[in-house]
Order: sequence, then C-alpha cells, then structure tokens
Amino acid sequence: MEIEGATGAASLEDLVEKLAAPKVVWLMVPAGDATESTVNALAKLLPSGSTIIDGGNSFYKDDARRGGQLKEAGINYVDVGTSGGVWGVERGYCLMIGGDTGAVKRLEPIFAALAPGAGDIPRTPGRESLKSTAELGFLHCGPSGAGHFVKMIHNGIEYGLMQAYAEGFDIMRGANSTELQTNLRYDLNLPDIAELWRRGSVVGSWLLDLTAMALAENPSLSEYTGFVHDSGEGRWTIQAALEEAVPSEVLTAALYTRFRSRQEHTFAEKMLSAMRQKFGGHVEQPVLKPTEAVK
Repeated sequence: MEIEGATGAASLEDLVEKLAAPKVVWLMVPAGDATESTVNALAKLLPSGSTIIDGGNSFYKDDARRGGQLKEAGINYVDVGTSGGVWGVERGYCLMIGGDTGAVKRLEPIFAALAPGAGDIPRTPGRESLKSTAELGFLHCGPSGAGHFVKMIHNGIEYGLMQAYAEGFDIMRGANSTELQTNLRYDLNLPDIAELWRRGSVVGSWLLDLTAMALAENPSLSEYTGFVHDSGEGRWTIQAALEEAVPSEVLTAALYTRFRSRQEHTFAEKMLSAMRQKFGGHVEQPVLKPTEAVK
C-alpha cells in the first residue's frame, strides 16, 4: 500500500529488502531500550555502506558508543536531534546532526527537505560572509553524539525559559492578592499581556506564542493539573554540566521544579518547617480555608 509516496513494510527484514542501496533507515522511536534493540536488529540486516539515522532523543553517550560499534561493521550511524514539535509538519524541523562528515553530506537533501529553510527570517547581521546550513534550519554539529548533545542542551534551555514564563505569569496572577495593600493590587488580564508581549517585546518567542494561545483558550488553565513531566534531556543536561564543572543554576532549578510539581509536599519542605521551629520557635501554620482568611 502506498500513501503520499510511501511504501509500507511488514517487518524490519521487509523494510531492508525494499530499500535501494546505499540503504538508509531513519528511526523515530523512544530513547533507551526501544532504540537500542532496533539499532541492534538493523545492524544484523543492513549491508556495509548503509546508514542508520536516530532522529529520537537518545543520550549522546549512547550515540558515541553505537557509532563506534557500527563503524566496525561498515555501517554509518547519524544522530539527529529534532526540534519542531507537533507544528513541525507545517513549519519544518530544526535538525541538529552528529556523525561522519561524508555520510551527513550524502544525506543533505533529506535534511534540507525536512528543515524549515531560510524563510522570511532576516539574516543575522555579521553572517553575510559565513557559509553554513544553519540558516536553512539544519547543521552538522560534529561526530557521533554531537547532534543529540546539542539537542539535549536545547531542551535544558527550554526548561529554563518555560519556568521563567511560568513564574512571571504566576506573579502577575497573584498581583490582586488580599495580602497586598489595597492600592497595590492589580487585577491583570494575563491573556492580553501575553498577546502584548508577542508584539515586539524583548521576551517574545515561540514559547510565548504558545503561552498566549493557551491563555486565550482558557485564562484559568483549569484543565491542567500542574503535574509536569520531564522527558530526560533536562536531567542529562545537568549531568553534562556537572561533568564539565559548568554552573547551571537556572536549568537545574527548572528541572527540580518539575520534580516538585509531582508532589503535594516534599520531605525537604517538612525539614524546612522543622528547622524554622528549632531555630526560631516558628510554629507551622495550617493552610486556611478561604472563609477563614484574615481580612
């Protein structure tokens, strides 16, 4: 069966048989065991000169190991960190690529087709004489693992940006708190502020665009629980920072906040209460119901 030019395959064996040489297989499966087992299975089926592309979110050290192992069998391994989310089908995908230079060069037509292209984004001043595919939305970052390393840091930064927006809007949401002086209370329209900032503010970004969209749909965000998952790259980013002895306070705090979101109260918070009681005699205050709040 063919749909939009694609031919289906019933198994990995069937897939490899149908591919023309030099054979190229692009994987988009969850990082970890799923990727590992699929790469190992393909390595037994593909002839020398073939290429395996991992377009998922694998740990970069796994890429470096796989790249070395597959090289012995004459198979190229290319890791492609892919960013674009569900909107990538319309906007194109930013591709961060690691692997052998020759293999990556041969695959450039595929990357160019998937990437967003130059579009109508003005060229960065000072780049006029620089020759790079970065302006097209894809970049060969280095040997095996380099692509996923850059994508890992990309996602770590994303955690920090999201946390900054979340905290800022939360502060504005609390600006009409009864704990504030009456003349310093502000009932702010968060959907309008998000839209305002989209229009030329220095904090404008695609993440802000998505924030404005969510607030326009439901200003109270009542359909969300506040339980925030992490996909792994944030943890790996902090691990890399530790190995390099590079400070990463903001990214670390953003990751920890995601952990915090999954619990009502942590042991650490109980310890804070205990220490406050011990050093200052502070008695832990119960949470008051709205009707019990001090006026």
